[in-house]
Parts: sequence; C-alpha cells; structure tokens
Amino acid sequence: MKTTKKGNPRDIYPIPPFPKQDQPTPGVNSKMIPAPDHGEESYIGSDILLDKVAIITGGDSGIGKATAIAMAREGADIVISYVDEVEDEDAEDTKRWIEKTGRKVLLFRGDIRSEDLCKKIVEETVTAFGKIDILVNNAAYQMTFKDITEITAEEWNKTFETNMSAMFYFVKYAKPHMPPGSSIINTTSVNAYNPNPTLVPYAATKGAIQNFTSSLAQLFLEDGSGIRVNAVAPGPVWTPLIPSTIPEHEKFGENTPMGRPGQPAEMAPIYVFLASDAASYVAGATIPATGGRATI
Repeated sequence: MKTTKKGNPRDIYPIPPFPKQDQPTPGVNSKMIPAPDHGEESYIGSDILLDKVAIITGGDSGIGKATAIAMAREGADIVISYVDEVEDEDAEDTKRWIEKTGRKVLLFRGDIRSEDLCKKIVEETVTAFGKIDILVNNAAYQMTFKDITEITAEEWNKTFETNMSAMFYFVKYAKPHMPPGSSIINTTSVNAYNPNPTLVPYAATKGAIQNFTSSLAQLFLEDGSGIRVNAVAPGPVWTPLIPSTIPEHEKFGENTPMGRPGQPAEMAPIYVFLASDAASYVAGATIPATGGRATI
C-alpha cells in the first residue's frame, strides 16, 4: 500500500480559492473544478486485502470511490451502493477502475434509508461472493442552514436516516455473514469533535456515529464474533457533496492548518489499513484525517 504523491503536504494538492460551482444535490465529479483525486493515478496496491469482499456505501464518488479503487488494487472484490440516477456516470467510472484491477464489482442504486434495500444489498452480496469481509459505512447527507428554524422535521429525519439508520441496517444484516477478523469502518467527521453550527443535523449524526462505533466495537469483541469496528473522521474533503450543499465553497478547507481541503485519495489508505490484518489490535478507534485540525 503506497502512493506516488510526495512532498510538502500543504502543496501536493490544489489550494483554495476555487471557482464558484453550485450543483444540485448529490453532485457529480465531472462538474468539479478542480477535479477530485481518487488515487486513480497514484495508489499502488500490494494485495493486502486479497480475495476479501467489501461493501462500500456512497462508493460512486468522493471518499467511497477512492476507497473502492484502493481496496480493489489491494485484491478485494467490491460492492458499491449509491443513491441517485444522476450518479450513474460516477458509479460506472468507479466500476471501470475496479475492473481494470481484475476484481469483480457490483453496483446498487437506491436510497439506503430503506431497510429493505440495505438487506437486499447484503443478501445479493452473499449470493455473489459467499461472505462479507469489509463493510464501509460511508454514505452521508448534509445541508447547510443558518437558522435552526429553517430545519424541517423532514430534513432532520432524512439526515439521521441516511447517516445513522442505514448504518444500523447494514451492520444488522451483514454481521451474520462476516467471519472472524472482518472489519466494519464507519465514516464520522471532524464535526464529531468541532461541530459546524451551520450543519446541525449532520454534525449531530457524526457524533452519534462515533458513539455507535465504540459500542459496536465492544459488543462484537465480547460476543466472540471477532469483528473489529472502527471509524475515520475526515476533515474537509473535496467531494461532490461540497459544491452541492455548501454555498460558500470557494474557500473550502482554507481554515485548516494545511490551508487546503483533503482529497479522497488521502483518505483511502486509512480505510485500507483498518480493513487489513495490520490493524488486528485496533478496535473502537477513530482515526482523524483533518488537515491538522485538533480532535482533542
């Protein structure tokens, strides 16, 4: 597992300001300037996940896409879920990168707020591959609000159902098919430590995810299943979610100590590590990847 990107971490990726580029939610890669880096040309695998099977939610773009490409290059077969027809192009592009590695890939489009859909994805994964070794609960929804009175009950519930309930559904249905040594990785956020006041529903879910991760890690070690559960807490990362949900995205990431947003390619190796046997003594942990923002 390595990347060809080298040098001062402040300078190896684009630095804001970026052009104004509003998109409708959920956003697509092709309209982003600069284009996000998913490690397509930089990530080099070494078969540390050989013959593993990974489900990755939100795997069409952003962190999920980079993680899918990296895990495939490490030898894993990949199952990707994504929500909207507008994301078909991104999902098919991710599929092409995975197939170039010689690994198998399945795509599922649909709203994972549906428990039935989550169950179906798990069942069809097991039918196709016979097991699940890695579950990456990465898909998320956010929207910016300057006043809490602007947040409807529908908006609040959509955020929690997407970010938290779907995570619960996937864990519930995947666990019986995950052998000892398997890994569940949940995407939380720097907002779990330092919540953005304009992202109240989203930040609340990210704090809940961190608590959920800790509880599951203890439960799954104590019940003898041997499944490790951990989380990754990204800081600002340049993905389609940003221009489609944050109005003032031109300076996105500028307020980090590194002075720029992270790229999806910088997140993927963390997920690979947590999924691998190299992390056999890591459970209940949250690894921050925040561009230097404090998480203490």
